[in-house]
Order: sequence, then C-alpha cells, then structure tokens
Amino acid sequence: MINFFEDVFRNLNTWGLPTLVLLIGMVEFSFGLYNKHWDKNERLLDIACFTLPKLVVRPLVTYFSLQLLPLALPDVQDAFDWVPFWWGFAIISVADDLTQYWYHRLHHEVPFLWRFHRTHHSAPYMGMAMASRQNIIYTMFFSQTYLTAVLVYLGLGYPALFVRGIKSIITTLAHSSIPWDKPFYDHKWLHPVAWVLERLISTPATHHAHHADTTDDGVGHYKGNFGNMFFLWDVIFGTGLITRQYPKSYGISHYQQEEWYAQFMWPILKSKKEGSELSHGGPMVKEDIKDPEPAAQPIITPGSLYVNPELKVM
Repeated sequence: MINFFEDVFRNLNTWGLPTLVLLIGMVEFSFGLYNKHWDKNERLLDIACFTLPKLVVRPLVTYFSLQLLPLALPDVQDAFDWVPFWWGFAIISVADDLTQYWYHRLHHEVPFLWRFHRTHHSAPYMGMAMASRQNIIYTMFFSQTYLTAVLVYLGLGYPALFVRGIKSIITTLAHSSIPWDKPFYDHKWLHPVAWVLERLISTPATHHAHHADTTDDGVGHYKGNFGNMFFLWDVIFGTGLITRQYPKSYGISHYQQEEWYAQFMWPILKSKKEGSELSHGGPMVKEDIKDPEPAAQPIITPGSLYVNPELKVM
C-alpha cells in the first residue's frame, strides 16, 4: 500500500499533474466554458505559460539542486534525513506555502512587482487553461521553489514528494471552473465540514474571489485571499474574505488584452497598447475602473477574517 501511494505521488509530480490538468480542461472545454473569452491571443498565452516554463524552470531548479547546492553547502547534504516523515511533511508544507503566500502578496502590494504577476489576473475566466498563466520572470523567481530544493537537499525529499503532490491537487482544483466546494455550502449537515475546509485550504469560492475583476460586489477580493495551498495564512494575517459565493466576472477591469508575448515576457518584450501597464513607459499600476456607486467594503484588520454577515455560516 505504501509503495502504491509513493508511485501515485511520484507520477503526480512528473506526468500526472499535466494529465490531470488536461483532463479537467477537456471537461471544461466540452461545456463551452472558454468559448466566450478564449480567442487566439488568450489561447497562445495560456499554452505558452503551460509548456515553456517546463523547458526553462525545471532545468534551472535541477541545476540549482545538483550543481550549486553541493558547492554552497558541501557538508550538510542529507543532514535532516533523520527527521520523521510527519515532521518533515509539516516543515516542507509550512516553508513552501508560507513563503509563497508572502511572495504572492508582495506582488499585489508592491507596485513595481505587480506587473510580473499581472498576467495571472488578466484572464477573464477561471479554469485549467489559465491555472499556469504566469509571467516567466515571476515563475523563475518563485522563492518557495528554491527553498524547497534546499530542504530536499538537506534530506527531506521523501515528505516533499507528498507535499508537492497534495499542493498541486489543491491549487489546481482551486483554479478550476468546476465549483466542487458548492455542495458543502448547499447542504446544512455539511456546514461544519465547510467551516473547517474553507479556512484551511484554498477552494474555488475563496480563490475565485481573488481573481474577480471588482471588489464592489462584496464577493470579489483580489486585495486578499492570497493563500495557495493553505487559506489558513489569510486567516492568520487578516487578508481573508469568505462569502461562499462566486464572482460573476473575472480578470482586470482595465485589461487591454495585451499581446500574449508581452504578458509572458515583460519586461523583455513590451506591449504596443498605449497606456498599458506592460507598454514602454506605461504606469506601474493602472487605476481600477470603479462602478458609479460602489458598495460598502468590509474592513479587514490583521488577525481578523471577514465573513459576509448576510450568510449563515455555521
């Protein structure tokens, strides 16, 4: 049985996850979920972001792990191989995901960094097509990738195998257009499970809110809900919004559908769209286009978690 699970997670970290993404994407496509928005420019961007990083980032991380780490830390390889599996699992989980939470959050809060992450939010749809949609620079400098590589070098490779597999499943399903969490909100007897689930991990409802194109409806929350595997970080740091609802629209309110190559390769390649954040001399952050009469917004303070008061959350 142990060998079976090892094989499952080992394959998930190689060909398994891309296969899962393609299968879910085919289901979404068969229901026509992309027909309205998925034009040639969006398709090229999504395909480039799904395929090319695997040819760039994976060799880079492999080189870092096999060549640079032995030179930088020659005497500590496998120094942590005595750590029990569950402790190693906890160390990898926290180190990887908490680092990504702050990496992600800073790209929303620091104007200079926003344009490196903007590509992931420009998609006017949710689903497998856009799950890997990232600027190549943002992907190459994923801080948690190199931290995890160091921990694997120190001897935590076995628990890292399982963490990466579980995290990939959670983050993939959180981006899916299939609201798999909805039954937990619709059935009263499942509300206690929902209460724990939505505070522990990212779900479609909480992560879709992060990709909404407005915050004026009380559902969208792109200024928070930064968690990747764990939504718990948003609960702890007061950046979470739970409504158990899904946004009506996604993307960026001022999206100019910049050329796929500019979104993927900025600042190496720039957009020709005048006034774009990705154009030469463009603004670091373009102001959102606001509704004439925006709804009152919740005030979220550090350590708090806003829950829509009109919902009966048990």
